[in-house]
Amino acid sequence: MTWVNAVIQGMLQGGIYALIACGLSLAFGVMRVVNLAHGDLAVCGAYLALVISSGLGVPVWYTLPLVLPAAFAAGVLLQVLLLRRALRGGDFATVLVTFGLSVMIENLLQVGATANDRVLSTGAIGVASLRIASSVTLPWLFVAAFLTACAVLSGLQLLLSGTSWGRKVRAIADDIDTARLVGVRVGPVFATVAGIAVATAALAGVFVGAIGNFNPLTGTSSLIFAFEAVVIGGIGSLWGTLAGGIALGVTQVVVGEINQAYAVLAVHLLFLLVLAVRPGGLFPSGAPAAAAQVIG
Repeated sequence: MTWVNAVIQGMLQGGIYALIACGLSLAFGVMRVVNLAHGDLAVCGAYLALVISSGLGVPVWYTLPLVLPAAFAAGVLLQVLLLRRALRGGDFATVLVTFGLSVMIENLLQVGATANDRVLSTGAIGVASLRIASSVTLPWLFVAAFLTACAVLSGLQLLLSGTSWGRKVRAIADDIDTARLVGVRVGPVFATVAGIAVATAALAGVFVGAIGNFNPLTGTSSLIFAFEAVVIGGIGSLWGTLAGGIALGVTQVVVGEINQAYAVLAVHLLFLLVLAVRPGGLFPSGAPAAAAQVIG
């Protein structure tokens, strides 16, 4: 049962990775933007939740109605004021711009919040667990993170497949020039996609801060795991991102049962193995049109 418990714990850990990665996958699938500041934006969400939670004296979950709209607005502003101009300079320009944004965020957080580790107040759920067998105990925080990841991915899937906004997104992901010719306004769509991506990153940051410690440099490691989950699952595939996150989580926890020192190394080796065997990931899109079908 020890290995069964490890696999289940790994799947729950993978849900956190998928929650961090889903915004990254959406942004790349639609806008072709590799946002190197994605992890730092998640950490910003955790710090914002910390400020509000401490100020009001309530568990962090009560801050989400304030944090998520603020994160969405920040994503829209990021797209309108920064990424829109960077996209005119080509793909490499967006990489440079988001890298600069990442460095700026990390330094501002170190100045404003210091480099000390912080943790979010979670209330009773932080210490609660669910026992389903004699040797299988599931922390409610991890269960909540996994279920939230599934809910977010399902919600995005419904938006993309069943709304007029989703049809516009799929058209742009398929062929942006043709979408413009048939009257799709690309700017507002990109802005809402960026807003959703940052909002999901902030939500993931809240869970990261609730489950463990975080500091201004936590975003870098979060970005690495998120990027690997996206690539393993298949770039542009939302459900592939969940599969990639689960693969990473299970590998990390199972190898950690054998030797904790090699747990993170095993995750990176899995990423390299998948990249070598299936460069397109577990659910490759293969082409822009196929990518749009996978996203939608």
